[in-house]
Parts: sequence; structure tokens; C-alpha cells
Amino acid sequence: MNTATERPIEKDPFFTRDSGFYKTLFRMLLVVAMQNLVAYSVNMADNIMLGVYSQDSLSAAATVNQVFFVVQQFALSIGNALVALAAQYWGQNRPGPVRTLTGIALKLGVILSVALVAVCALFPEPLLYLFTDSAAIVAEGTKYLSLLQWTFALFILTNVLMAALRSVGIVNISFYVSVVSLLVNVGINYTLIFGRFGFPELGILGAAVGTLTARTLEFLIVLAYILKVDKKLRLFSGGALLRRDPALRRDYAKVYLPIMCSQVLWGISVPMQTAILGHLSDDAIAANSIATTFYQYLKVIVIAMSSVSAVMIGSAIGRGERKRVRSDARSMAAIDVAIGCVLAATLFVLRGPLVSLYDLTPEAAEMARSLIAVMSVVMIGMSYQMPVSFGIIQGGGDAGFTMKMNLISTWLIVMPLSFMAAFWWRWPVEAVVLVIQSDQIFKGLPTYLRFRKYQWMKKLTQDG
Repeated sequence: MNTATERPIEKDPFFTRDSGFYKTLFRMLLVVAMQNLVAYSVNMADNIMLGVYSQDSLSAAATVNQVFFVVQQFALSIGNALVALAAQYWGQNRPGPVRTLTGIALKLGVILSVALVAVCALFPEPLLYLFTDSAAIVAEGTKYLSLLQWTFALFILTNVLMAALRSVGIVNISFYVSVVSLLVNVGINYTLIFGRFGFPELGILGAAVGTLTARTLEFLIVLAYILKVDKKLRLFSGGALLRRDPALRRDYAKVYLPIMCSQVLWGISVPMQTAILGHLSDDAIAANSIATTFYQYLKVIVIAMSSVSAVMIGSAIGRGERKRVRSDARSMAAIDVAIGCVLAATLFVLRGPLVSLYDLTPEAAEMARSLIAVMSVVMIGMSYQMPVSFGIIQGGGDAGFTMKMNLISTWLIVMPLSFMAAFWWRWPVEAVVLVIQSDQIFKGLPTYLRFRKYQWMKKLTQDG
């Protein structure tokens, strides 16, 4: 053989060199991040205005929002499972299964919505006493939950519809919906919490009215967009949305169950961790509420990166571009680290001005500043492991890894250590929070090891 005439084997680039990939990534990231920031501001508006109104109202809203956080995990698990499957079908240019899968996800969303609202309506006080032993906070929280519980169903169904649109690359509508929702919520909050423009002063109940109105508006706008504007997915065309497909339902269940277990088991641990702090002192729950509020505010950018990564990786796998997936994934992981460093620095530098927005006792204010400093360190680890594990690995078809990692890290390591740090060793609140959030740092190692094996690239679609 004449080896002199052979062409050298060109290795795949370590990072993607295609400028189109980065344009698509950052365009979608910007839109989804802005949508997440604005959407989170709906709850943020309640938090800030109630913080100005009274510390008990702030703590009550923070307590109820722990219940909403669990609801959010159910909504995210339904939507993420839909994206993992639908993005691969869309990569194969097969919209029919995408519509059928959306119908399956919506039916599941209705079932879960009914169950969650029933629990909140029947057992409001026992539910809130899980997170605090303050009767004043529970009394305020019960009023807030009485209206907020109806937003849970609206949030779940809206999230499923937006996940279906996101899986085919439609992201702009979610941003516009969130802007309208925020403006409506802030206007109603200002009017009813403080009793402006001749309206009664309703306090925390006024915040609940604002959130319920905003969530209702979100759902109606998204539904109207799908019915009247969307020409890409055409969700209601051909009856595919209502079609019964046992094979697709089984495929969805295989993806959904590990994602749901991962999201919900982790989601349940977060309010339990808040409950640990709530039983330490009223100052601790107020300070933690403020620290986690701004941490969550920046975290939505990381969540956006997870969402975009899942769509792009899933679509590439659906097209059969397995070699390209590797370089794309490595590029995304490097961007994740850079984003984490920027967000951590931002949170640390702004901790003083952020705390000054609230009317707190001096002890609670100092504790809040310290907790924000702790959360800025946590931000770096979270910004890598979450987009890689939930976006790249789970979006690539490997939902089992994230479930196992969250189960072990959260329930076998973090939760036992958190209880011991708070009630046995009686560490300071700042140290307890660091233990509670430590999994966001040490989960980076197993995530990296799994990522580099590339065994997470799995075809989930049926042959057409």
C-alpha cells in the first residue's frame, strides 16, 4: 500500500468551530434566560413588596413558595421529559410524534394538578407547619396559599405547552408572555398589598391576587398563540394531540419516571432544608429567603442553559450527528464554567445593596449578607453540574444518571449532614447553609466523569 498518497485522518475538533452553533446557542440562551428572569420576577415582586410590608408576610410568602417549588419540580419533570423525546423527533423532521407526546404530557399535567391542588386545599396548615413552627407565619401563609394553590395547575399546563414549543425551537413567545405577566403582577401587587388608588389594603392576600391573575394571563396567551399564531408545530392539527399511542406513552414513561424521581426527590429536599432553618429562628428563615431569592434570580440563567442544551443536544442526536454532539457538548460545558464565574462574582459584589432593599432587623440583615456570600461560592459548582447533568446528559437521553446522582447526594449525604449540623452539632446558620448547598459543588465530579464517557448519547425515538 502506498501510504504516501493517503490523506491524514482529521480529528474532530475539541470545541465546535461552527459559528452557526454559537449564534443559535446564544440567541436561544438570551431569549430563554430573559424569559426565566422575567418569569421569576413574578414571585420576586411578591417577595420584595411583602418584605417592605412586613417581615412576617415575607416569611409567610417564602414558606408557601417552598410548596410552589415542589410543584415546579413536577412541572419541570413533565416538560423536560417532553423535550428529551420531542427534540429528537423534531431533529428527524417528524412533527406528528411531537404533537402526540405533548398530548400525553398535558394529560399527566392535569392529573398531577388536581392532586396537588387537593392536598393544598385540604391540608393547608399541616403543610405549612412542616416548614416553620411560627403560628403567625402559618396564619399569614394560609391566606396566601388559599389563592396561590389555583396557580399551580395553570403553571404546570403553561410549562408543558412552552416545553413543546421550545422543543421545536420556538422560544420568543415565552419571553413576551413573561413580560406581560410581570407587569400585571407588579401593578396588582402595588395596588392591593398597600391599598393604593382607593383599593383596600390586603397585604399578603393582595400579592396572591396578583400572582393568580398573572398565571391565568400566561396560560391564556400561550394557548392563544398556539391556536392562532403558531405555523411551525401546529399542535392541534391532524388530531395528533388527542391520539392514543401506547408505544409513545411507554417511551414517555421510560424517560419521565427517572426525570420525575430526580426532580421531585431533589425538589422535596429543598423545602425540607428550608424547614431546618425555619426551626432555628425567624431571622434565619427571613435571611435565607432573601439569600436564596437572589441566588435563584441568577440561577434562572443556568436553568436556561440547561434547557437550551437539552434542545440542541437532543435535536443533534435525532439527526444522527453523534460525532458533532461531542464537540458541541464540550463547548457547552466550557461556557457553563464561564457563566458560573460571572454569576458568582455578581452575587458577591451586590450582596450589600440587595439586602438594603428589605426592612429587616440588624441581625437578619447581617445574616442575609453572609448567606449571599456563601451562595456565591455555591453558584460556581451549580453552574457547571446542572447544565451538564440536566441539559447535556439528560437531554442526550440518559435520565437514569441524574436520578441516581441526586438520590445519593441529596438523601444519603446532604440531608443527614444538614440535620446533624443544625440540631446535633448546632453550627452557625451560615455553616448549616453551606452544608445544605454543598451538593451543588461535589456533584461536579461524578457529572464530569459521566460526561467524558459519552455513554449518555442515546436514541430515544422509534423508527418512522
